[in-house]
Amino acid sequence: MTENHTLTVRDNRTGEEFELPITDGTVRASDFGQIGKTEDEPGLALYDPGFTNTASTRSAVTFIDGDKGILEYRGYPIEQLAEKSTFLEVAYLLIHGELPTREQHDQWVHEITFHTFVHENLKSQLQGFRYDAHPMGMLLSSVGALSTFYPEARNITDPDIRHDQIVRLIAKMPTLGAWSFRHAQGKPYVYPDNDLTYTENFLSMLFKMSEQKYNPDPRLAKALEVLFILHADHEQNCSTNAVRSVGSSQVDPYSAVSAGVAALYGPLHGGANEAVLKMLKRIGSKDKVPAFIDGVKNGDEKLMGFGHRVYKNFDPRATIIKKAVDDVFEVTGVNPLLEIAQELERIALEDDYFISRKLYPNVDFYSGLIYEALQFPPEMFTVLFAIPRTAGWLAQWLELVDDKEQKIARPKQIYTGDRRLDFVSAEERWK
Repeated sequence: MTENHTLTVRDNRTGEEFELPITDGTVRASDFGQIGKTEDEPGLALYDPGFTNTASTRSAVTFIDGDKGILEYRGYPIEQLAEKSTFLEVAYLLIHGELPTREQHDQWVHEITFHTFVHENLKSQLQGFRYDAHPMGMLLSSVGALSTFYPEARNITDPDIRHDQIVRLIAKMPTLGAWSFRHAQGKPYVYPDNDLTYTENFLSMLFKMSEQKYNPDPRLAKALEVLFILHADHEQNCSTNAVRSVGSSQVDPYSAVSAGVAALYGPLHGGANEAVLKMLKRIGSKDKVPAFIDGVKNGDEKLMGFGHRVYKNFDPRATIIKKAVDDVFEVTGVNPLLEIAQELERIALEDDYFISRKLYPNVDFYSGLIYEALQFPPEMFTVLFAIPRTAGWLAQWLELVDDKEQKIARPKQIYTGDRRLDFVSAEERWK
């Protein structure tokens, strides 16, 4: 350890100095525990609500440079993957760490296609929900229930068993998501069609009616493929952190992934594109955009779909998704909200107020428009997010299982309550 790879910390309470090693731009929180530690007092702890500057793991899955607008899966730029790859190929890359050979790809696609069906008992469970049950609540419940159908999944140390559960989860998520959608509409569930690709099959289970064979428009299937790739992983976000935290107890992957679904259910994580649609509808028309912009500057309005906690420049996914918008609207017809969105983006990108604050469109700004054009109700948006994110969650879960440094998640707290109170019996308190 060279001198310039350490951090010298001086405790001004005692005058004592500590030399802490710096590795990969980080200092271990446990190293701070030695500072100020006595028989009566614990050492220093780091206070970081929301983990805004605390690394909980080492990962080789996804790289993000928020300042430069870079997103890479296993080292491959998201732009190249979205243009040239398929979702299942990207899922293989995330899970296995490298792109598949032809033989590996064909076997991978075959396995996932083979496992798209779910047990009839699980179908009965879904049918037992109220007619107006939220699709995410149904998905959350059914993913957790899968662990009861595959009890061997608890043996997470067996690589072959882990592989089987990964295949099952990626394969069955579109089926569960589509059936949740059909349930809310009071329509019969559509079984998977193994002749179709991953996204084509999903569209078939969503929209097939009385026709004997559903043939989805290839432009819609491709647009959905791109959206799935863009949403496949995004480093240590809320839902991924939930999967890793629950997975650290060594529970089966179905239970861990259900934690990710639950986290995504929350409006601060998975509901951003729905908020964009509500904003655009509230604006109402293109000519009202300048007034809305003024309202944002004055603090009277909230601009949704701009800015990102990680990206301090443009969101690379937003640039890609704009191309998919044209393909979808070519099939479905132009969403009238698109004109408002484009005008809002144009003005915001030219205004110093937004430029100085680095408020650029993010992936949620246009994805909601695509989902609405495909006739999805807003409550389905997070389901569409959860299906591809399952690949990322599982890649992160695999890393966790194989990481010798990982321990069961147990953050420290700063206690702020009362101490050493004397208990007074109920007879005395109630006199």
